[in-house]
Amino acid sequence: MSEEEGQAADVSAPAPSVKVSELGPYSKQVNTTVKVVQKGEARETVSRQDGTTHRVLDALVGDDSGTIYMTLWDENIDKVNEGDTLNVKNGYVRPFKGSMRLNIGRYGTLEPAETPLGDVNTQNNLSDKIVEERPYRSYGGGRRFGGGGYGRGGGGG
Repeated sequence: MSEEEGQAADVSAPAPSVKVSELGPYSKQVNTTVKVVQKGEARETVSRQDGTTHRVLDALVGDDSGTIYMTLWDENIDKVNEGDTLNVKNGYVRPFKGSMRLNIGRYGTLEPAETPLGDVNTQNNLSDKIVEERPYRSYGGGRRFGGGGYGRGGGGG
């Protein structure tokens, strides 16, 4: 079974909850409960897709197994405060500038947890470990750089 077929088969069953120390640089369908240790300063960035301005910040989050930086965008920034315990559902991990980042993304959710976490292991920060980034691979759908070439619209003469 190919990796894509395996992912399609897993769509109905939610991924199990994992500890921060179990995350890898390309983890998908991440479900975890974390405590916000530190919230960085928000900065503004401009989208390469449509030119709109967005707010972004990195928050150090973790559990008793370790910590990782979580990238928060726009409205999620205001939902999170230091000391909060959060449930991350269907998140993912990607390297950014050589270090691992936990992301919520378009299909993930970030909600307050019912049970607060206790102490966080700040000695094992996964974002401190340098990871090699994979080159970007296009899977079709969407036209990242315009492209098109000849032959669009049929006919010609």
